[in-house]
Amino acid sequence: MTMLVFTFVLLVGSVLRELLQPLVNGQASFLLVAKAFGLLIPFVFAFALPMAMLTSTVLVFGRFSGDQELTAARASGVSLLSLAAPILVLSLFLCGVSALINMQLAPSCRVAYKGVLADMKTALANFKLPDATYVDFPAVKDGDPAFTIYARKNRNQNLQDVMFYQVNGETNVTVFAPYGHLSIDTNTQQLILNLTNETSTYFPGGITTFGAEAVFPVDLKSDKKSAVGISDMTFSQLQAELRTRSVGLSRPLDRATNAVPADSVKKKKPPQRTMADFTEPIRIQIHKQVAFSFACFGFTLIGIPLGIRVHRRETNISVFIALGLVAVYYAIQVMGQQLASHAQYAPHLLMWVPNLIFEAIGAVLLWRANRGI
Repeated sequence: MTMLVFTFVLLVGSVLRELLQPLVNGQASFLLVAKAFGLLIPFVFAFALPMAMLTSTVLVFGRFSGDQELTAARASGVSLLSLAAPILVLSLFLCGVSALINMQLAPSCRVAYKGVLADMKTALANFKLPDATYVDFPAVKDGDPAFTIYARKNRNQNLQDVMFYQVNGETNVTVFAPYGHLSIDTNTQQLILNLTNETSTYFPGGITTFGAEAVFPVDLKSDKKSAVGISDMTFSQLQAELRTRSVGLSRPLDRATNAVPADSVKKKKPPQRTMADFTEPIRIQIHKQVAFSFACFGFTLIGIPLGIRVHRRETNISVFIALGLVAVYYAIQVMGQQLASHAQYAPHLLMWVPNLIFEAIGAVLLWRANRGI
């Protein structure tokens, strides 16, 4: 029941924000909106399942304790650990389900969902390259090049610490520049990337060239596939992306990202970037997918003793406790994602901190509750 409730709440929020307006404005048919709605369900399941497991565990054991059934079980010689064992086994099984959803189903459905949204409306005129995010532009057709653009900062389409990666058959080129600018040609539906003081490296061969100015047009025609961001990649795609970036960024970045144009010597010098700074967002997403798959076990482990300690029949207290714990869990993960540009702190390891905290506290509380402390 809690799974249905959380799924409904999360879906309603997304539908009202993204799908209702195109339907009302006549930009999309009911069938198209229904298709987008169905594609959004697996993505929502990734968040609803751990939340539902925690809430239901707190509710059930809170009622179990409030009705004095725990006391009766102990008087009959049945320990709390014996009662909780099937629930913990169920949570481990749901961890496997969560892994399947987080690492494969949810990203794939999210990409398909965005493709449906692209069919509803065009967002070319409002395109903005996000900060510290790899944005991929697949080839429009066979034989055309594919592109990837990364910028540490984007201020009104003025970029800093830019990486441009182009794959054209067996020839790859990686371009670094301290500054760049984006402009959009709505007539030809192209994204024009202007780079200043660029350094290009061609593979295979590792030939490096330097240039004061470089212009790269990127096709953004609406009939091609939607760009897949790191947050929408499957686990296997993330691993392949990490290997690709590591090869393309195997050369030192200091000369490329710290070169200052001759006419701007007095300007503030950009901070030094390392290879890890450009690949850390991928590592964060990989660890996030795997770590979040174990959330069901940690939530269950801490939910059982908390439900017993609430010791009330009212569901309001239990629900608020569950939502508070979920908020703490996500807050720690968000902190790690905000440190994506500071690879020296290993923010990808922070994705595991909520699990370790919840499991450690839950194990201690469960042991104390089993002892009657």
